Amino acid sequence: MPLPPTTVPPGNEAPSGRRSGPDDACPGALRLHTADDGALARIRVPAGLLTARQADALAGVAEELGDGRLDITSRGNLQVRGLDAGCGTELAARLRAAGLLPSDRHDRVRNIVASPLCGLDGAGHADAAAWARELDAALCDETSGELSALSGRFLFALDDGRGDVAALGADVTLIATPDGGAVLRMPAPACRGGGADGHDTPGGDAELRVRAGDAPRAAALAAVEFLAGVRESGSRAWRVRELPAQHAVTADRLAARLANAGIETVRTAHKGPEPKGSDASGPRPAPGLVAGPDGRRAVSVAVPLGRVSAAQWRLLATLASRGGSGELRVTPWRGVVLPGFSPDGGRAASHELSDAGLVTGPDSPWLGVGACTGRPGCAKSLADVRADAERAVAGDRRPGSLPVYFSGCERRCGHPGGRWVDALATGAGYRVTVRDTPEADSADVRVDVTAEQVADAVAAARGTR
Repeated sequence: MPLPPTTVPPGNEAPSGRRSGPDDACPGALRLHTADDGALARIRVPAGLLTARQADALAGVAEELGDGRLDITSRGNLQVRGLDAGCGTELAARLRAAGLLPSDRHDRVRNIVASPLCGLDGAGHADAAAWARELDAALCDETSGELSALSGRFLFALDDGRGDVAALGADVTLIATPDGGAVLRMPAPACRGGGADGHDTPGGDAELRVRAGDAPRAAALAAVEFLAGVRESGSRAWRVRELPAQHAVTADRLAARLANAGIETVRTAHKGPEPKGSDASGPRPAPGLVAGPDGRRAVSVAVPLGRVSAAQWRLLATLASRGGSGELRVTPWRGVVLPGFSPDGGRAASHELSDAGLVTGPDSPWLGVGACTGRPGCAKSLADVRADAERAVAGDRRPGSLPVYFSGCERRCGHPGGRWVDALATGAGYRVTVRDTPEADSADVRVDVTAEQVADAVAAARGTR
């Protein structure tokens, strides 16, 4: 099912209450980003949910307005590159017609990830996709424009209880529980005081239990509480972790706001926060066929480097419509899940997608390999990191035990969390380092190599040689 449309304000209407400035320069469908290879649009896809018709419309946008490709982001959104700077009006009209731009005012705040396999494999405790639709409607509600003040970086994660998207370091996380409830969690700022009585502990998250039926509305109210903290502090915090400690979102404050809205809560024991931006934990969908309790199959594919051609994307849409349920689910791990196939239909679709260059099995050396945009799209990049990543993969034949990420500069845009192999372009080649955070080098591996040597260095660091 497509996400529900809402009232669309005039395109020239300034969003009420939105903070502006260079600190929140996240691109959107209406605010294009200028890159070396043309303008870039980021299209929000809450929970990664698309109909086959919407996916086909995006293929047309990529072919006719962009460079013929789509990029999948680490939040399950989509990007079109190589746009002409004057195409904004036509782009917006196409997206509105496809139901992909339900509210101009709220375009960039619709950042929602959800468990991609919810309802497909018999695991999980709630329909996270239904949560996402309800939350998206709340975010786009024109009767209250307050949430339009969220930054384009603010993230909601809706976990059906399997623990996949709960590990992504979101600002507001919902985790379904086996008893029909949900845990609502917001991370603590880096420095925060407190006691040992179950209230505000150092580094502890604000965490409450709510009824599953109240969960999406509670998540929206949690974002409102964050904005209240921003106003009180006078800060320009874009993420919950950036709030000053004295204005942190506490469980007490959050419970009071929910109570005022008629939502009952129960305090839970605080746990340490998930690693910021970590995608190393949690059962992400593996490429291949996913069996469901109803006998149907979902086809899970990974997209090498998160970049798919319009032809590959149109094939995904065609297969979803021809043999599947007519739905696509874009994942935060730069993959796509197509639900609803018969066993034979799933196998046939998997073979067809593999022949088209997508990853449909667990033994591909592409698994765990990522890269930033690099040259020629990014002026800051010191190398064509995607081409170098492709050469590194061509020299290997199996996935490694560690993810590897090729970065064109020190910013390391889009790097993974957890323990990973950092291949950083230096201008003279690459520095290959095993890292647990982007700031601290591990003592295990640190070598400087030429571009021609990077494949061997990366393979050794990943444990494939």
